[in-house]
Amino acid sequence: MPLSVGTKAPAFTLKSKAADGLKDVSLPAGKNAVLIFFPLAFTGVCTQELCDITAGLSSYGDLNADVIGISVDSPFAQEAWAQKEKIGITLVSDLNKETTKAYDVLFPGLAGIGDTSARAAFVIDKTGVIQYAEQTATPKDLPDFGAIKAALAKLA
Repeated sequence: MPLSVGTKAPAFTLKSKAADGLKDVSLPAGKNAVLIFFPLAFTGVCTQELCDITAGLSSYGDLNADVIGISVDSPFAQEAWAQKEKIGITLVSDLNKETTKAYDVLFPGLAGIGDTSARAAFVIDKTGVIQYAEQTATPKDLPDFGAIKAALAKLA
């Protein structure tokens, strides 16, 4: 079960691929955030999910929120995937699975290849408190983006 609403969001600093190398990414200060945990880059459902979010990215910006995608892939694999699929959100690598475990969304033994992040979503307010938390029943299910946007609208 993911961390519950009202819980202080665990802090993290994860790596993202940037044009000039790797950069550190953390929860944004003074801004709402949507954390999207997903199992693996280059998979069908994950590609659909992140491309759909990219297509509607301005609606999250309108709600004063940064969107961060988190998976256990390396930042280099994430960057190759983002370029191939034109994914426009910040992707960060939780290769050591510490952040996935901190948010309690580890998915053990996905397809027999190892532990990954489950498909999950969190809305975190400007003060760092979780205002929405969802882990889907299976990795094939997508989060309720309507509920995510409704939670953000309440924070605006």
